[in-house]
Amino acid sequence: MLKRKQKHILLKFFSMFSVVRGYNILVIVIAQYLTSIYIFAPDKPLKKVLFDVNLLMLVLASAAVIAGGYIINNFYDSEKDLINRPNKTMLDKLVSQNTKLSFYFVLNFSAVVMASYVSFKPVLFFSFYIFAIWFYSHKLKKLPIVGNVVSAILTLTPFFVIFVYYSNFKAVIFVHAIFLFLIVAIRELTKDLENIKGDLTLNYRTIPIVYGESFSKKITTFLVIATLFPVYFLVTKFDIGYMYIYFYVCEALLIIYLILLWKSNTKTHYLWLHNILKLIILAGVFSILLIDVDLVLNRIL
Repeated sequence: MLKRKQKHILLKFFSMFSVVRGYNILVIVIAQYLTSIYIFAPDKPLKKVLFDVNLLMLVLASAAVIAGGYIINNFYDSEKDLINRPNKTMLDKLVSQNTKLSFYFVLNFSAVVMASYVSFKPVLFFSFYIFAIWFYSHKLKKLPIVGNVVSAILTLTPFFVIFVYYSNFKAVIFVHAIFLFLIVAIRELTKDLENIKGDLTLNYRTIPIVYGESFSKKITTFLVIATLFPVYFLVTKFDIGYMYIYFYVCEALLIIYLILLWKSNTKTHYLWLHNILKLIILAGVFSILLIDVDLVLNRIL
């Protein structure tokens, strides 16, 4: 009886972890700290960045809001996900909707409390961020183009709060942001292609449904070509250390992605393409270390 209860609790934990995409949040937290160390505040001593309580509060507040965002998105997309991701949805359903919503409010309240530790401005920022995520999930997600653009912006928002905190307005940061925005926008379009069946059933007006798969692939191709511009400037105009290796590999993967994109016509094909983009984003997070491989050791010493 005790083992069964423990198993049930463990399953509920994994269910909630699945709903809030815990692995994604962990990657975002790591990315926020790496960008703080290498990009936003490269001149600050390492210890001052790592043990900055204000930064910790902003990162934890971001994580809480993002987790809440996944919950509210899961709430509104439950029927669609049952069609597009039946296995994941069955795991997610082990936790009731009431429990999820209660956790949603707790997470958002916690984020505001943590932001208040820093100052009143982050409270306003995260309050708006919470509202924007809800409005996107409730209304904007079903609109073609607008939904894709807003989703990409919301994905970048956790880095914007760190950017404002350090008030670093160097051009290299904006070029990095443009590149990341393009990659995230490509991922959003790929997700729309992957989820056509559920979106069509529930009347989501995504780009592939409203304008067709071919048009969606043309926009995606344009965005892939557009990534060449920020990559060119990052590699030739700015000091990014060995991170240029990442950008060369990234463009090679994007070429493979494009070739496969125009040959794809099933959910499985688009899922593979989505995984390529996930790999690019994940590799991008850890490739920040390549900006200066000696930076951490030098600053510790």
